[in-house]
Amino acid sequence: MTSQLLKSEKSVASSQTRHNPRIRIQIPVFLRGTDALGVEFIELTKTLNISSSGACIACAHLLQLEQVIQLTIPSPSPSTSGLVPNETPPISARVLRQESIGDLRLFGLEFVHPLT
Repeated sequence: MTSQLLKSEKSVASSQTRHNPRIRIQIPVFLRGTDALGVEFIELTKTLNISSSGACIACAHLLQLEQVIQLTIPSPSPSTSGLVPNETPPISARVLRQESIGDLRLFGLEFVHPLT
């Protein structure tokens, strides 16, 4: 099973997999989940691109295909007024693809509920 998770998957043409256009932007996100060994983690990472239906993220942890993870976007600075939350509500996403480039792992995610 681990060898299956570590192998790189070939990218499919974007016209076959994208329902919405992706924006190439790096947004810091907290990634929460359970890795392939069953250990819970929280990691500060970033998006490489994002759309209303999914994102590509970099992650140091080994994730399993089809697993659901949680993303939250931290606020730039704490708000003293209490009107601005410290982070966004969690965004649930399903792992669809994985690509390993050296020690770097990239994951293609599909949001469980598209962003509106």
